[in-house]
Amino acid sequence: MPIRPRAPACGQPAHPSPPTWQHGRVTAAPHSSLFPQAPDSADAVLEGLDPEQREVATALRGPVCVLAGAGTGKTRAITHRIAYGVRAGILPPSSVLAVTFTNRAAGEMRGRLRQLGAQGVQARTFHSAALRQLQYFWPKAVGGSMPRLVDRKIQLVADAAAACRIRLDRGELRDATAEIEWSKVTQTVPADYALAAAKAGRETPRDPAEIAQLYAAYEDLKRHRSVIDFEDVLLLTVAVLQDRHDIADQVRSQYQHFVVDEYQDVSPLQQRLLELWLGDREDLCVVGDASQTIYSFTGATPDHLLDFRARHPGATVVKLVRDYRSTPQVVRLANGLLAQARGRAADHRLELVSQRPPGPEPEFTDHPDEPAEAESTARRIHDLIAAGVPAAGIAVLFRTNSQSETYEQALADVGVPYQLRGAERFFDRPEVRKAGVALRGAARFGVNDSLLDDAVDLPSQVRAVLSGEGWTPQPPAGSGAVRERWESLAALVNLAQDFAAARPGATLGDLVAELDERAGAQHAPTVQGVTLASLHSAKGLEWDVVFLVGVAEGMIPITYARTDEQIEEERRLLYVGVTRARERLHISWALSRSPGGRASRRPSRFLDGLRPGSGAGGAGRATAGGAGGVERGLTARRSGPEPLPRRAQRTPARCRVCGRTLTEAGEMKLMRCEDCPSDMDEGLYERLREWRADQAQRSGQPAFCVFTDKTLMAIAESVPDDDRELARIPGVGLRKLRRYGADVLALCAGREPAGGADDD
Repeated sequence: MPIRPRAPACGQPAHPSPPTWQHGRVTAAPHSSLFPQAPDSADAVLEGLDPEQREVATALRGPVCVLAGAGTGKTRAITHRIAYGVRAGILPPSSVLAVTFTNRAAGEMRGRLRQLGAQGVQARTFHSAALRQLQYFWPKAVGGSMPRLVDRKIQLVADAAAACRIRLDRGELRDATAEIEWSKVTQTVPADYALAAAKAGRETPRDPAEIAQLYAAYEDLKRHRSVIDFEDVLLLTVAVLQDRHDIADQVRSQYQHFVVDEYQDVSPLQQRLLELWLGDREDLCVVGDASQTIYSFTGATPDHLLDFRARHPGATVVKLVRDYRSTPQVVRLANGLLAQARGRAADHRLELVSQRPPGPEPEFTDHPDEPAEAESTARRIHDLIAAGVPAAGIAVLFRTNSQSETYEQALADVGVPYQLRGAERFFDRPEVRKAGVALRGAARFGVNDSLLDDAVDLPSQVRAVLSGEGWTPQPPAGSGAVRERWESLAALVNLAQDFAAARPGATLGDLVAELDERAGAQHAPTVQGVTLASLHSAKGLEWDVVFLVGVAEGMIPITYARTDEQIEEERRLLYVGVTRARERLHISWALSRSPGGRASRRPSRFLDGLRPGSGAGGAGRATAGGAGGVERGLTARRSGPEPLPRRAQRTPARCRVCGRTLTEAGEMKLMRCEDCPSDMDEGLYERLREWRADQAQRSGQPAFCVFTDKTLMAIAESVPDDDRELARIPGVGLRKLRRYGADVLALCAGREPAGGADDD
């Protein structure tokens, strides 16, 4: 069956809108090239959005939670939300901070905002935003120069292991480094590592006591060498914002509106940083999908997304379920995978509804062994390319990186170009940097460059310049580094052709400026080659044709996934792989590893009931989270006599005993000098501490995230009678008042708490 033309960008209609809302009735967006002009007004920003996406774009105040299924246009919705707010004059661009998890995603967001005319908005990763703040405030908060940031910590871990006389092989060293990273993002100190790892069910590479010893030595080594790692960037930024209220206020005065993409992937440490950025405000929009939580090994948890409505009762919740990426056949398989899932994330799954025309059914194929599977996949890809499918529209996805080599060789044997996902970023490649220098020089001195004598237009000028860097009209034979360099240069040649077509009369200087902007946004051109990628690195991407290979027991789910939670994450990983396909999906597995081996393998249990001949299909079970739509927050529906109290405007804090102006954060929480006498109710203070410990254990977060010691002391000293008195205590805030207020007031009145926070 021939492949259909490539679908429009995710979130845009794939065909003319039918006459009812049942199939989307999405207003057709104007045709856009690779270099579209910005909309001419705020209202024009909203054109082409479906009803739910428009709800997201126009919900500019208060907490907003967007539950967005795969392929439903979440990035489109949130970038149009920011752009609409900016273009309408509601959101000052410099007051908006959009954060996500990868440089690629942040770059894509910046590129889209630029195309929508919303320049000036900060779109960064958590680490990038924190590092920028830490570098700026370090002299004021700490003094002197900030320690050097190490790019890779694995050598430091190796040195720490040597100091502890712990011998690690290469794999153990990598895994030990991952354990240290997990510990830091979950705010686990070395002394608590063994217990925390056991509680989380982690497979430790060595005895937990040895990992704890190694972790402690690693931290000591960093201090001795005056260096910090990427996790320290977040930890130190959190510490500065917690300890220095003046700096926290300065950051909050700069950023008043926050957008968090991929919110299901936030770690406890990132969530704490976000809370400190927010303060007592609620101008926050989060976007995520619990069914795409696949990075728990790094500390990511969907709990913050799933608990958002509990923490923010006034939140507007918008569910995006119209899938613009995949055909109904692919969507049906994806829904079937999740229909068999269990656990909390599964209870909040979204039932996708395809907006695409019908396509071919997914294909399921077994092979006698792994080399045969790779050879068959390569031949089919060769045939697809010969039939006119672009190589860049095809991907081979596998569970582990070790599977890559077999497919690299198989594709090279049939002459199919490929690129490895997760390798060096496009604009960081040496050949791309050299090409940029050559193009910049030609743009400046082109009149005197003999290479350009016969070049009559921009594409021919670029071809002429890059021919001196190794580009040729025909690709080199074979694979390897030579072919990869050629593919990079060919991507620049293709980009020049698209640029010239979109902007007739553009000069070489204009193209160089465009490349500079793309490099800053990490908005790379498409490399014309089949993509080879692990399922984890394929997150956020899509292709016309996807080959999911090695889908056998022991690989998906992976052998070491033993607990129910680990098995369910493996199911979600396969779901992510399935939803990468726009048009055609091929799923395969090998019955043995090597030629002539015993055919003892079976296809993944996740395919039971979904592939032909494996029993009844997986019917979707009804869930509260299945349908799309909008849910308004409690504050929008509240009809009671008075709203919850708001934090009063700040005035200089004075000691309630001696009247002195207070400057220290701890003193301001107590509303008295440290040396002034305290009238604290000791019994109440102990009850509050016991209650706090219970709340922290239930929520899986440090005790200070519930209330700090100083805040508990202030409560025990003032013994508030009602919400208003409790809200006046520094460190309580509106969100904590909503969540914990009833319990705290009950304890102050001598009663047992009702456990209201448990219902969150």
